[in-house]
Amino acid sequence: MAHISLPNEELPGIVGLFNFRPETAKPLGALADVLLRGPSSLSSADRELIASYVSNLNNCHFCHTSHGAAAMAHLSCDVNLLDDIKQDFITIPVSQKLRTLLAIATKVQKGGKNVLEEDIQTAREAGANDEEIHDTVLIAAAFCMFNRYVDGLGTWAPKENDAYREMGERMAFVGYNRY
Repeated sequence: MAHISLPNEELPGIVGLFNFRPETAKPLGALADVLLRGPSSLSSADRELIASYVSNLNNCHFCHTSHGAAAMAHLSCDVNLLDDIKQDFITIPVSQKLRTLLAIATKVQKGGKNVLEEDIQTAREAGANDEEIHDTVLIAAAFCMFNRYVDGLGTWAPKENDAYREMGERMAFVGYNRY
């Protein structure tokens, strides 16, 4: 049960919180839509993987699993591969560029000042451009906020990966501007 009284307690994670405060849901949904679906040289799948990976590092089950399910939808993979994100992508093929961006996201998750010039240089050497580096840092920072919002209010989340299949497809192909 959430730490606050939500009118639709059956709605999991951030969905229940968005339903509770539509006036905050609108800008937060718009931010997620721009970061994860807007124009970028990084695919939406890559951006969802970054969001899911950071959420896993933050132990936010709902965001890790829902955004991982969106990545799986983009990649046409089964949601059972969600656990692979927790294992640093043993099965899901990710490029060296994405690996360097995930390393930057990991440092942002710990604290922005942990990102060093050599991390940026490594990403550039792997083919990342300034916009991709910028977007990675912003996705990682935003998902630290989203994760703390979801978990700080004690929302509930389904445990089974399969429960996120439909939600992931909706996030991937419809987006986040529903509020």
